[in-house]
Amino acid sequence: MPSKSKASLGVSDHDVPIALSERSISTEGLSPARSVNAAVPVRGGDSQRKLRIFIVFYSMYRHVETLARRIKKGVDGVEGVEGVLYRVPEILAPEVLEQMKVPAKDDGIPVISVEEMVEADGFLFGFPTRFGSMAAQMKAFFDSTGGLWREQKLAGVPAGFFVSTGTQGGGQEATAWTAITQLAHHGMVYVPIGYTFGAGMFGIDSIRGGSPYGSGVFSGDGTREPSETELALAEHQGKYMALVVKRFAGTSSFARNKVAVKT
Repeated sequence: MPSKSKASLGVSDHDVPIALSERSISTEGLSPARSVNAAVPVRGGDSQRKLRIFIVFYSMYRHVETLARRIKKGVDGVEGVEGVLYRVPEILAPEVLEQMKVPAKDDGIPVISVEEMVEADGFLFGFPTRFGSMAAQMKAFFDSTGGLWREQKLAGVPAGFFVSTGTQGGGQEATAWTAITQLAHHGMVYVPIGYTFGAGMFGIDSIRGGSPYGSGVFSGDGTREPSETELALAEHQGKYMALVVKRFAGTSSFARNKVAVKT
């Protein structure tokens, strides 16, 4: 296992991540003891429904969208959990988008509403950077969730981030950690990926987006496509989050049902 003091040698674009399993994610001290194979309580009393992770993103030139689709693959690979893709609303005028040569969005991915947020068992939010912070489109969406914040409807729900930046110093870490404030005010539980991707997190012989805060991609001038390592890290994050949500499902349900809001 590589570490910061002992990095792996010869890391390539094809290094595989650490094998994940439900047992490999420890929640000791954070939640009551619970078998991951036990029936997971879900809203509406449907114990057979799959846990759902909402992959909510804003993507202008499809770099974030590409990661989102690969993240969904990772989520869907975990039994009992499914990823659901959503966009946030666009706030730029059509004529502005046309001038910026922004490609048409895939109509197959719906725009999420604030009301739908409460149906998620976990979230992965994706967005490009704007000077080290999330794009205005994603910020505008978070700003619209005041009603959920007021009643703490999302308290206890696991959530993470994935990002896109133009350059290596453009905010792969900063863009994620400046977004943590959104989760804190909602009472959501931030889930970084740490160094669970293994050797691929330590390689310096190729350009790679992503960080312990979440997966990521370098877009360059907009023409660069995600590398296989970036895509593999995204898929890993999806699987990792799915296992965490599966493990914490009982706790998040408890938090949602029991949270008291003082007025």
